[in-house]
Amino acid sequence: MNEKKLRKLLQIFADSDLEDLEIQHSFWGTKVRLSRRNSQPSMSPPVSAPPTSHETPPVSAAGEMPPITTDDDVQEDLHTIKAPMVGTFFRATSPEEDPFISAGDRVEPGQTICIVEAMKIMNEIEADIKGEIVEILIDNAEPVEYNQPLVLIRPS
Repeated sequence: MNEKKLRKLLQIFADSDLEDLEIQHSFWGTKVRLSRRNSQPSMSPPVSAPPTSHETPPVSAAGEMPPITTDDDVQEDLHTIKAPMVGTFFRATSPEEDPFISAGDRVEPGQTICIVEAMKIMNEIEADIKGEIVEILIDNAEPVEYNQPLVLIRPS
């Protein structure tokens, strides 16, 4: 969720008579929970991702927030491979096989990095740039949505 959307959400909440509001963004796995009973809203990281060092900034009574640093700012030099379809993400051709890639591996354009199974068809997903695998964002055998980020690559 970007800063503009978060500010808009806070304004809508401030203008409403709601006591509590919780929104979960399934694409990024971000959860936002607002409550008038608690003076600070909280934003939890995705369940499958490691905790980040970002803390939710305090919100003033007027609903104003200081600038927010997002993961997008930290990862702006990274290339994202996204799911081309809805399906199931697999890191290898079978559970007994080694994964196609791991964090730290070097990849070349055209190299298979994972499989997305859709309607019993195994679709090989290939790297489209040369670089180093920084992070694999999806666990093996997890469902993925269209255009969901799968892998982060540092171009070389």
